[in-house]
Amino acid sequence: MRQNLHTHSTYCDGKDQPEQMIQTAIEKGFDILGFSGHGYCIYDDASMSQQGQVAYIHEIRALQKKYADQIQIYLGIEQDILGRVANPADFDYIIGSAHFVEQEGQFKSVDESEQTMCKILHEWFHDDFLSYAQAYYKNVAVMKDWKEVDIIGHLDLLTKYNEGNKYFDFEDPRYVALACDTIDALSHKIFEVNTGAIARGYRTAPYPYKNLLAYMHEKKIRICLNSDCHDRINLDCHFKESLDLIRKVGYDSMVVLTSEGFKDRPLDQFQ
Repeated sequence: MRQNLHTHSTYCDGKDQPEQMIQTAIEKGFDILGFSGHGYCIYDDASMSQQGQVAYIHEIRALQKKYADQIQIYLGIEQDILGRVANPADFDYIIGSAHFVEQEGQFKSVDESEQTMCKILHEWFHDDFLSYAQAYYKNVAVMKDWKEVDIIGHLDLLTKYNEGNKYFDFEDPRYVALACDTIDALSHKIFEVNTGAIARGYRTAPYPYKNLLAYMHEKKIRICLNSDCHDRINLDCHFKESLDLIRKVGYDSMVVLTSEGFKDRPLDQFQ
């Protein structure tokens, strides 16, 4: 079983057209490919335009039919907390993500660049990473009551530039408590293990960090493995290593998307 539900194309900030992504997924032996373009958001330059989103829906539905005998294609969307989808029923699933922090009505991206992150940390939070984390996780937790959100995207995105504990300690109990409180609030959702920052050279391990993933297992939270790929080469980036990590923390199953919704499958079925 090979599945990726977090896929970006030229409709937003991806490098390849949807059909190219599908053809590569077939070549790589994928059973399931879900598209999740960045939904329209006025604060996000990487998001689809309103017109682009309409065209995206039309094209993915057409490709879903065209390749039905070769691969299961699903139409999803990555919805930022600042850009909720007007018509959730248009999509097969929704990934809910937080990409921004806010101060006095201003919004800045936590993952745009390391320079931007450092500026936010210094100017808005006086170099206090815990205050920064508290503001970020408060945003993520908002999705606990959003019924349309199926999957929580890259839970600890704010750590994108923290490889090697550059800005704070991943094991700091005060930070871990903030993240785990958020996991508890969203425990009824599916969480993704996301390898996107590995493909882009920022991390050597997926989101969430291993201690948070272990906590998710302890709390019996369902997960799926996604590459958050922005180009077809990285559709399966770090999947083998991530599966090893998932097993190591104790998981023996993950979810797949089917025509009947999300279903649990034994981990030994995945490659």
